[in-house]
Amino acid sequence: MGSREMSRRPKLFYGWYVLAASSIILFFNQGARMSIGVMFKPMILELGWDRSSISLAVFLNFVGFALAVSLVGKFYDRYGPKWVIIISTLLLSLGHMGISIINNLWQFLFSYGILAALGLGGTAVPIFSAIAGKWFEKRRGLAISLALAGNCLGQFALVPLFTFFVLKYGWRMSNLMIGLIMLLVNVSLTFLVIKGDPKELGYNSYGTEGSTGANADIKHDLSQGNPGDFTLKMAMGTRSFWFFTTIMFICGSGDFMITTHLIPFVTDTGISAASGGNMLAWFGLMSLAGILIAGPVSDLIGNKVLIAATFALRFLLFLMILKYQNVLSFYAFSLFFGLTFLVTAVLLPTLSSKLYGTTNLGVIVGVITTVHHVGGGFWAYLAGVMFDRAGNYRAVFMLSMIMALVAVFCTLGIKEERHPVPS
Repeated sequence: MGSREMSRRPKLFYGWYVLAASSIILFFNQGARMSIGVMFKPMILELGWDRSSISLAVFLNFVGFALAVSLVGKFYDRYGPKWVIIISTLLLSLGHMGISIINNLWQFLFSYGILAALGLGGTAVPIFSAIAGKWFEKRRGLAISLALAGNCLGQFALVPLFTFFVLKYGWRMSNLMIGLIMLLVNVSLTFLVIKGDPKELGYNSYGTEGSTGANADIKHDLSQGNPGDFTLKMAMGTRSFWFFTTIMFICGSGDFMITTHLIPFVTDTGISAASGGNMLAWFGLMSLAGILIAGPVSDLIGNKVLIAATFALRFLLFLMILKYQNVLSFYAFSLFFGLTFLVTAVLLPTLSSKLYGTTNLGVIVGVITTVHHVGGGFWAYLAGVMFDRAGNYRAVFMLSMIMALVAVFCTLGIKEERHPVPS
């Protein structure tokens, strides 16, 4: 009788295993992505480069990542996720292992700015969001949020660990270890667990097990798109699109300038590299809190108010850090800036779909995301150049503070309602 009862118990839906594997891959990849801030100064000390040289590789990395994400989407649609993730992992791992043997700047630009960037494009949030979307019809938002949680927890757990290894074993050995670990973990989980389509195992998406033929027909009709939805060209003809794109450029510039230069900045004031690594780690954990807050709050008060509040907070944080530079102010800056880090990742698809519909949401969001990452890479590079000229980050922080205020005013230009299709 007991065995019969056990056999009748429903098995755990396989999509949850896919989601767990996705979250683990993102856990390691985000930790690797944030490693640049940890090895920034040790590389300069050993190789004699300036900060603009390291920052140039960061710029190339973000541009390459943005381009790779757009290409990966096409390969994913055609071939599925398995080989996309595996090939991307090979590139990412080779990039980090290549860093361990570099001696010239061009080698670093190639390893980190090109190889690692292309690898990140196929092992980052967009592809795993797409996989989660295939497996989960119901609770899709929860599934994607759990994948993003792996991203945030990877930064929280691995940045201090990577800092420890850099201080103890050096940045070369640490990058070699990162490359090998990601190669082992990503390839194993992809071969053993990741499935791009539930139909491969005879499943339906979670929440559609009871779908009838009639429902399937309805879904087919909806997949043809809504003639009232905007194309990218139509969206670009609206004022809201350009205000929102400007906001996202400013968002990326603040995000990745800080993740790249936070540790070098705080260690310039005499704070230890270990403490700087802890600040960047807590930055990552607070970004998880931002994700969990952003969705429900935007449902209650709308997207515009939350965007404006995000950049108003950033304005105050930049103002604070320009005036006060001590352990307490740095931790406060890291925690509250981290809270804002991924807010727009949640709001980008929700606001875009509200303004323009869902038929062409992927391409609209993709273009804005590309601007976001290019802005991040450019501002990280600019921060290095401005530091080399002035010997401090004061000017770039002042510009970032002004840009945060510009973003607040840009929200006033967004009309948060469904835009009428131009005739």
